[in-house]
Amino acid sequence: MACAGTWPPAANRIGDCGVSTAYLHDDQFFPGWTVLVLNRHATELFELPPGERASLMDEVSRVAEALAAEFGAVKVNYALLGNQLPHIHWHLIPRTADDPAPREAVWAVAHVPEAPGAEGARRIAAIRARLGRGPA
Repeated sequence: MACAGTWPPAANRIGDCGVSTAYLHDDQFFPGWTVLVLNRHATELFELPPGERASLMDEVSRVAEALAAEFGAVKVNYALLGNQLPHIHWHLIPRTADDPAPREAVWAVAHVPEAPGAEGARRIAAIRARLGRGPA
């Protein structure tokens, strides 16, 4: 998984953000869903030294702002769970005005997963541009 370098897929890489790396999530039913994965192994925020934790939170905020701007989000959802994958990684999910279930958690919305495909490449490029980064 994240520690082994097998998740998220390398093709979904948006770019290095500092202490973390951003990837387009492999289910784009909610357009722009991104995961921000800590570059080293840790499972809990309290395991990070204060400076690293502050850097990570700045990166979460910067990526969320880029997603909100790119996808016209009325709200961004933030999730740091770790039950299934014990490695710090944030789910950043732009929720738009046409959201099919605006009051539900994304995991509670029944849907057929949408692979990023060609649209994913466009989204990755657009997010990189918003972050001020070229190709990763």
